[in-house]
Amino acid sequence: MTLDRRQALRTLAFGSIGAVAAPAWAETLAEIARGHADHAHTAVAAAAEAAPWAPKVFDAHQNDTVVVLSELIIPQTDTPGAKAAKVNEFVDLVLDDASESDRKQFLKGLAWMDARSQELFGTDFVSAAPEQQTALLTILASPKNKAFEDQVGIDFFNAIKGLTITGYYTSEIGMKQELGDDGQLFFLEYPGCTHPQHKA
Repeated sequence: MTLDRRQALRTLAFGSIGAVAAPAWAETLAEIARGHADHAHTAVAAAAEAAPWAPKVFDAHQNDTVVVLSELIIPQTDTPGAKAAKVNEFVDLVLDDASESDRKQFLKGLAWMDARSQELFGTDFVSAAPEQQTALLTILASPKNKAFEDQVGIDFFNAIKGLTITGYYTSEIGMKQELGDDGQLFFLEYPGCTHPQHKA
């Protein structure tokens, strides 16, 4: 039996990414993303109306890298992909809510992607050809890859996959375009945002 992209992503979005043991920092970021997904997207939309978006955590290159990575994870097909859903903005907000140590681990993984791309292809990840980008992600996604030198990248890729899926499927685009939300689809639980800086 095969799953089409829509069904496969739906399954991933609702918690089927449990096979790979994630490091504590990645688990913490995933928890923040799940707990504040609706709030974060509301904040993104409100900020977009007020002024052009500016990242709170990422520099320009880091943001570009997250845009490319998230779009490779959920590309545009007959429906919009992660870039259109502004997943990079969601990830930036999650990192802004995270502890400094967890944030540093994510950014370390982001830097690792550039370093590994330089080793393999002689250029950073964003500047690599699409087939080279896909080749590197395929290496990181392989369950057979037990190489110690790739562990930082493997952990990072698993973390950004989870953040991308959560960010996409809690965005208006993800809910309406991919999941076909007609107003009847809802989350069983949403604890709300507990961060003091987000309470109006």
